[in-house]
Amino acid sequence: MKILLVKPKARLQTIRKLGGLIFLEPLELGYVAAAVPEGHSVEILDLRLARNPDRIFRARLKSLQPDLIGISSYTHEVTKVIELAGLARKTSPKSKIVIGGHHATVLPGDFNRPEFDAIVRGEGCAPFHDVVQCLEKGNTLSHIENVMIPGTNWSREEAEELPLYPAPDTLPEPKRNLWNPEDYRCFWPTMKHPQWQTVFPKTALLRTSFGCCMNCNFCVIPLLSRRTHMPRDPEKVVDELEKIQQDHVYFCDDETFIDPGHAQRIAEAIQRRGINKRYFAWARSTTVNRHPDLFKLWRSIGLDCVFLGMEAATNEQLDSMDKHSTIEENQQAHQALINMDIAVQAAFMVNADYTEKDFNVLCDYIEKIPPAQVTSTVFTPSPGSTAWHEEKDKYICHPYDLHDCMHPLTRTKIPLRKFYRHFSRVAEIGGKRNPLRNPQTRMMPRDIFRIIRSVSGYSSALKNAWKDF
Repeated sequence: MKILLVKPKARLQTIRKLGGLIFLEPLELGYVAAAVPEGHSVEILDLRLARNPDRIFRARLKSLQPDLIGISSYTHEVTKVIELAGLARKTSPKSKIVIGGHHATVLPGDFNRPEFDAIVRGEGCAPFHDVVQCLEKGNTLSHIENVMIPGTNWSREEAEELPLYPAPDTLPEPKRNLWNPEDYRCFWPTMKHPQWQTVFPKTALLRTSFGCCMNCNFCVIPLLSRRTHMPRDPEKVVDELEKIQQDHVYFCDDETFIDPGHAQRIAEAIQRRGINKRYFAWARSTTVNRHPDLFKLWRSIGLDCVFLGMEAATNEQLDSMDKHSTIEENQQAHQALINMDIAVQAAFMVNADYTEKDFNVLCDYIEKIPPAQVTSTVFTPSPGSTAWHEEKDKYICHPYDLHDCMHPLTRTKIPLRKFYRHFSRVAEIGGKRNPLRNPQTRMMPRDIFRIIRSVSGYSSALKNAWKDF
């Protein structure tokens, strides 16, 4: 069979403009492609690369006439992928259409529509493998584990039950040869940037684990993983790492260091094999504070930057999110990483009920922290999370079309236009804290142009995001 796997392009400018700064591989489709049985041809179509994605999609459908189309979807893409599926129905009516991804996992009922033949939930490898085999043999797609069929026999009870995730070591290595690595780059923060080298290196994604044992109320991952951390075999992680051609690797775990012993074994394997790459990873402040030697080890093998979810400027706000960390712990971890020459990406979240005073407190706090690549988002609970269940009935707009962590879904305390004026000020102040603004840093002229163009475009999209409502 001919199989086409599709990554949709976001509709919102807030997401599109960020693509100039961070644009990463369609790794989820690489995993699914690797699970396809031998004898079938698989192609990945990343519509994010297209200026006119609908036209490119239609043209590829006409030329390929695929037997099977698989589409991935995050929550903010739900409306768009339904449109794509409808387009596929008209252009290639004989194709079977399967939807998967995060939203299909948590809220499959949103895809209980005639545009789709099947809904894959959870890790898509095993279910999609079985879907391909059933279609090859002419069998029905019903009774496949973690696959739901839209239509009259829809089970609301089954849809509400979150799927169990398999052990990560049962998954195949993703097929990275189905995309051009030149297309995927990330703004790479460091404390000491190598002179005259690009700050937008080719970047690969790599998973070392799945799941989280914390219970932040805005995140659904602890519910999907049953509050367990599911690590991969360190040697298998490093086997895959050795095959990656890019020199810069972004760990896309839910939290890379939450199991310090596991993270140490990976680092030791990298060190033992003499792999020379640069790394970006996510961590909790409390993990950094408890295990500084672990981060020193990782720094010695190439860890350049750590993403810290600082989230707020007061302990009261952190407590409301069930973060189980304090402002003091965040500050301690931030300074500790800088002392190791590890850059920090400090992430903050503002809430819909923020007043001008709240924004001022956050801006004052950001101005005083040590150098960091500051990112700011709007508190947007993942569908299925505790906070999502608590506030979903209060949403003032379509809960999916604006679900990009840049749009408040509940009513703001101050007028919406003023909210975005203050929110964009947070981003502007944060931008001045970036360690790469050091006058000693020597950048390539084309990188400077790309930064100016991308930051200007994103800033404009953010200031005008109130119009999206």
